[in-house]
Amino acid sequence: MSINFINTSNINSGIENDINKFVAESERIYTDKLREAAEKIYTDRAYRPLVLLSGPSGSGKTTSALKIAEQLAKKGLTVHTISMDNYFLPAGMGDLPVDEDGQVDLESPYRLDIPLFSEHLKKLFRCEPVEIPVFDFATQSRSDFIPMNRKKDEIIILEGIHALNLDVTGDTDAFTTCIYVSVRTRLRTDDGSIMHPRKIRLMRRLSRDCLFRNRKPEDVFNMYNSVTRGEEKYIMPHKYRANFDIDSFIAYEASVYSKLLLPTLITNKEKLEHIDDYDTMIKVLSSLTPLSPEHVPSDSLVREFVGGSSLQY
Repeated sequence: MSINFINTSNINSGIENDINKFVAESERIYTDKLREAAEKIYTDRAYRPLVLLSGPSGSGKTTSALKIAEQLAKKGLTVHTISMDNYFLPAGMGDLPVDEDGQVDLESPYRLDIPLFSEHLKKLFRCEPVEIPVFDFATQSRSDFIPMNRKKDEIIILEGIHALNLDVTGDTDAFTTCIYVSVRTRLRTDDGSIMHPRKIRLMRRLSRDCLFRNRKPEDVFNMYNSVTRGEEKYIMPHKYRANFDIDSFIAYEASVYSKLLLPTLITNKEKLEHIDDYDTMIKVLSSLTPLSPEHVPSDSLVREFVGGSSLQY
């Protein structure tokens, strides 16, 4: 996929000239990519009824899965979405993987119950009944099991960071469509400062975690370093499997983060200014015309990170 850039001055012009038109066009570009994937899934549904949807942290996997499901439902299909987080190993069941520092490797695919997931993949394809676990993060246990028996022509979308990892799924290419979702577009200011897509995903996490999960920005920054290492080790090497590589960047979204997030970042400058890319993030956000969340459609991917979504996550 080619590298895409968008200048902050062009974003500002779009917002200042016609906010509603610019927001609608930004949403359309993303939605069209999902519609293309949905069309292919619909066409191939007889022999590829399972969809594996992967992407790194903050990529908008969950929203993308739900929106693809909506597109397929409009075509009359019944679609089930399953979060692979439900296949995490309960506490005490097997040895948890550790990283090079001897700490629990929270990004490792081996935190998943791979034998169970692999078994369910095959059974779902064959329309055999399974019981999907429900993982409770608070207790690190399985709180329930949900029966599922896929009928012919029904579609299953399984989304998670390790959905394309061959160690997790095995070779399923004959009966799955693989989708990789992430931010691909770079933000560029008039003075040439560039924000990498990874940092745009970090802004999404900062917005959600600081504003709605009561986390400190310095903790989010520090945690994101380990998240990034996990992406490079466990996620990026498998994105080649994707039949569709979807850029989830929404052109106006950083302007919303400028409105919501910039004051928090400035207030915490003393705790954050030593962190790599902090200055670039401040410069980029400061160069944007702030956009109130009230302009964000209720079903937008951006709502996954700023709250108020009409989608059922």
